[in-house]
Amino acid sequence: MTTAATRRAERRISPVFLGILAVTAVTGWATWTGFAAQPGVAVFLFVTGAWVVSLCLHEYAHARTALHGGDITVGAKGYLTLNPLKYTHALLSIVLPVLFVIMGGIGLPGGAVFIERGRIRGRWKHSLVSAAGPLTNVLFAAVCTAPFWLDALDGVPRDFRHALAFLALLQVTAAILNFLPVPGLDGYGVVEPWLSYNVRRQVEPIAPFGLLLVFALLWIPALNGAFFDVVDAVLRGLGVGEADTYCGYELYRFWLGTNEYCSVSP
Repeated sequence: MTTAATRRAERRISPVFLGILAVTAVTGWATWTGFAAQPGVAVFLFVTGAWVVSLCLHEYAHARTALHGGDITVGAKGYLTLNPLKYTHALLSIVLPVLFVIMGGIGLPGGAVFIERGRIRGRWKHSLVSAAGPLTNVLFAAVCTAPFWLDALDGVPRDFRHALAFLALLQVTAAILNFLPVPGLDGYGVVEPWLSYNVRRQVEPIAPFGLLLVFALLWIPALNGAFFDVVDAVLRGLGVGEADTYCGYELYRFWLGTNEYCSVSP
């Protein structure tokens, strides 16, 4: 009985996550209805809340896949409750990604649930554990862009459309960055089980610096431009126009004032 109750508790959705979800829902409603006196504040809270929700789901996907792969310790660590405070690196998982959204409109890959890989048998299972997180971002991007590629934008308020477009940009950037085969990122985790022992051993010391390397490379104008060309191409393929993502970002940064183009755009 105690064991069963403990297992139920390990899977119970955290009040912290439910609170974030509630803020996202209320501010999404305010963005849709124009209820807020300052639309940018509602967009900021809505997009930030939805972004944190996606980060929680990203980490949950890793943990849930690991659980089915054989790591039964993820429940006791609190990873199945969707509580961002349970992550091994809350700073990497939540704080830094939110700061990067504010600073540069980039969906920075988050940090970390600690998976006990030794409990998981089979290369495919290891690859799926790593792929599960960024696949969540792919799914989130598909949901955010659905009104665009389904041509169902009639009746969708302008500010809400712009917010969805910017949120989609964050999800696409997060998915692309996460799938890069760079040590320390999920993309490398997908291919790592298929590499030789010697290669894995040589790469292991640089894994903690992989994310920093990607961040540094994105500061190079040519690479930054090439990266966002890919992001824009994906978004255009999903029906999201550049004007929508631009105005979404402008609305998100409400403290800089309202852009005239976005205030009159249809």
